[in-house]
Amino acid sequence: MSGPSTYEPKNAFTRWLDSRLPILRFANDTMTTFPTPKNLNYWYTFGAILTFCLAVQIVTGIVLAMHYASAASEAFASVEYVMRDVNSGWLIRYVHMNGASMFFLAVYIHMFRGLYYGSYKAPREVLWILGVVIYLLMMATAFMGYTLPWGQMSFWAATVITNFFAAFDSVIPGFGTAILEWLRGDFAVDDATLRRFFSLHYLLPFAIAAVVGLHIWALHVPGNNNPTGIEVKGPQDTVPFHPYYTAKDAFALGLFTILFAWFVFFDPNVLGHPDNYIEANPLQTPPHIVPEWYFLPFYAILRAVPYKLGGVLLMFGAIFVLFLVPWLDTSGVRSARYRPVFKQLFWIFLIVCIGLGWVGGQPADRVLFTIAEAAGDSPARVFGVADLGLILTILYFAFFLVAMPLVGMMETPRPLPASIAQSVLGKGAQTKAAA
Repeated sequence: MSGPSTYEPKNAFTRWLDSRLPILRFANDTMTTFPTPKNLNYWYTFGAILTFCLAVQIVTGIVLAMHYASAASEAFASVEYVMRDVNSGWLIRYVHMNGASMFFLAVYIHMFRGLYYGSYKAPREVLWILGVVIYLLMMATAFMGYTLPWGQMSFWAATVITNFFAAFDSVIPGFGTAILEWLRGDFAVDDATLRRFFSLHYLLPFAIAAVVGLHIWALHVPGNNNPTGIEVKGPQDTVPFHPYYTAKDAFALGLFTILFAWFVFFDPNVLGHPDNYIEANPLQTPPHIVPEWYFLPFYAILRAVPYKLGGVLLMFGAIFVLFLVPWLDTSGVRSARYRPVFKQLFWIFLIVCIGLGWVGGQPADRVLFTIAEAAGDSPARVFGVADLGLILTILYFAFFLVAMPLVGMMETPRPLPASIAQSVLGKGAQTKAAA
């Protein structure tokens, strides 16, 4: 879809530069004249929004790193110093802190849009896989960043999450403990852990930026997918990326930054946990340890089974299954617009993911309702958060491992339009294009 280059140097300098470093040609072909399907809606603007979020996180993170002390005895105080004594330090920290939530909000919308419109199907499998790699790197970066303020929730979240690896001792004795000690750099979460997490938290965003470059490259080889899921059939189906989609992306980014600014200036701590403003104390465990909101669905899956290793494997499996999506979906139709059964299952899956997020934020022993009253000395049968988490976990995996393969084989899709132009302009589009 990308086609041959249309760039023509305008003067002697650009001709000289183009013969040695064709960076202007690259920018022109990938950002200006790149032929883009004319029917992309606002759900496709989140790629540009994510690029903005990554840039904000890197810039603010570099500034914060100049004032941060990665020692257990100084980390909490250094964050307070940034908030109180560094010029505009409170603003930089709140932008960085809420920027992580905005980053994950945008990436979840981006991923669900990809699932809905079938952006993972051939020839875009590598594009999807690179996107999942970016998501994994984001999760690792966010987890390590969450430990850096060295508050109560930071310390205990690091302790709980790193303890996951100890579960592998039940498979190979000592293996999990060896990974745990290597990850922490010590026998417990302490100075060594904080230093290596700070170092990796600083490094990984640049790795994310590199994979984003590959992601964009993989996008420009086959070209954009679109809401109809039909491949481009000619110039009548496309418009240049600039100024059409640069203007559209800029407008969507403006709306997104208004939401971002609301959190930063009016309620900067609403997405965090108040216990994180208490300095870490290894001798006092918080009553309810929870990760950040964007990890809650996976935390719910972890707690879905009482067997520790089983929970860990389910949690990692919930992420790993995303890599298999291009091959699990057996339908020849990309977009859920034309797949009535899959469309309904998609919305159910979205509700399941939101439900898992809610379950992950609740105490594991919370009772939702009583199924049957106790008879004699028998305990009452109750339905709790753990039971709901198990049901939602089963539904999560059923969507990928059962619904996607079976629905693709059994479903009768709706008729597809003949071209993107027809879907946009109506049935007379082909006649006009031919004329």
